Amino acid sequence: MTELTGWLVLAGVLVVFELFTGTFYVLMIAIGMAFGAIAAALGFSLPVQVLVAAVVGVLSTGILHRSRFGRPLRQDAARDPNVNIDIGQVLHVDTWNDTKARAMYRGALWDVELAPGAIAGSGNYKIVELRGSHLVVANA
Repeated sequence: MTELTGWLVLAGVLVVFELFTGTFYVLMIAIGMAFGAIAAALGFSLPVQVLVAAVVGVLSTGILHRSRFGRPLRQDAARDPNVNIDIGQVLHVDTWNDTKARAMYRGALWDVELAPGAIAGSGNYKIVELRGSHLVVANA
C-alpha cells in the first residue's frame, strides 16, 4: 500500500466515523489527512506529509471552533422550549397578589410569577421560564 493510499484510507475512515458521531471536528481532521494525501501525491517525504496533515487538521479545527458552527448557542434550560415543552404555552390567571399568583395549568395548581416588565391583571399569560415549581409568565 502506498503512502497516498494510506492517507486516503485514513481520511475515509474518519469521514465514516464523523457520520456516526455527527461532529464536524472529526471531519476537520479528515481534511488534514486528505492534505497529507496531497503531499504524498506531490512526492514529499513522510515527515513532511505528517506535518502537513497535522498543521491543516489543527488549523481547520481551530477555524471551526471559532466559527458560529463550532459553538452552539448556549441558552438557559429554564427558558429553552426545546428542553421544556411548557415554555411558550398560555395559561389563564384570575387574580394576582402583588407579583405572585396561583393558577391551574395542565390539571395542577402552580405558583406563577411575573416576568420583569409584565403587568399583573386578570387574563392570559405566556410562560417564558420555569424556576422549579414556579412558572414565570409575561403578558400574552
